Amino acid sequence: MFEAFVTMCLIAAAGSGAPQVSQTCREALLPGFSADTKTACEHALRPVARQPGHWTEKPPFCAPRPASTLAFSEAARGVFVHRGRVAEPDPENGGDVSNIAFIIGSRSIAVIDSGGARKLGEDIYLAIRERSSLPISHLILTHMHPDHVFGAEPLREAGATILGQANLPRALADRAESYRANYSRLIGEAGFLGSRVPVPDRAIAQEEVIDLGGRILELRAWPSSHTASDLTVLDRTSAILFAGDLLFDTHTPALDGSLRGWLSVLSQMKELGARQVVPGHGGPLLEWPQAAEPVERYLRVLESDTRKALDEGLALGPASEVIGRSEAGRWRLFDLYNPRNATAAYTELEWDP
Repeated sequence: MFEAFVTMCLIAAAGSGAPQVSQTCREALLPGFSADTKTACEHALRPVARQPGHWTEKPPFCAPRPASTLAFSEAARGVFVHRGRVAEPDPENGGDVSNIAFIIGSRSIAVIDSGGARKLGEDIYLAIRERSSLPISHLILTHMHPDHVFGAEPLREAGATILGQANLPRALADRAESYRANYSRLIGEAGFLGSRVPVPDRAIAQEEVIDLGGRILELRAWPSSHTASDLTVLDRTSAILFAGDLLFDTHTPALDGSLRGWLSVLSQMKELGARQVVPGHGGPLLEWPQAAEPVERYLRVLESDTRKALDEGLALGPASEVIGRSEAGRWRLFDLYNPRNATAAYTELEWDP
């Protein structure tokens, strides 16, 4: 099997008055042109390759399909899950720090989250093609954070409709520049090459059902909790719930929405009928609802510690140093995320009666 590729390069100015020079290049996959032979691939690619000014480097070309570099395990029949590293994004992991999944029906395939860089989206596509030639019909983004969305573009190019919670389009648009700058800094410009903030095609305000062909997915939008843009996916066939970052395992939870809202949402999620769950980080497959217990405990500690600090009249700075500290030995990346969570909890609860 053959796929289309294009050479993407990082362009930077050499100095004042000097011409621009290419510093870093890589061959990027262009989904949508696969064929059994190189000739057929080139024929499909011809109209795009001839567009003047469409490519800044040499025209796209066809080559044998490579293997994916992402490992996916089969969590249930037709359900494949990749466990991202429990780490901060950096050049070594290339933004592969969140869980990714895809589900194969009899007619099409849905992907849940896309990783933190275009290269990861390309590898998701290749991992799918190692298992099925069915159309990739949907990419479901569980929330706005960059480690879950920056790999979306290759899947869109493969034909996927991008879905997200109703607040997702505005949340991504408002943060596009800061997300690009920060994530490029974290994983390096070379690793970030070709990555874009996605524009969702359709927003889910409450609930929606997707039929992949004998495989029904239930999508549900939630009020502000982990973020203001959280969405879950329940596969009825396997009874696996894809929770995004509404659930963390091993990795310290990250509060970017509402503490009280998150506790309420976790309680409601237990009524969805799932038996197992894929968290946004860690796992990747846990028993449900037991897997909610550590996150609920952590959030309740945040709440009780914050109320105690407020009752004692502690200012935000000193309070953020003590809130949640009893949880330090239970989570990785604690010293990075807990101070942010303490600040968010303090800010949310300080005006409570």
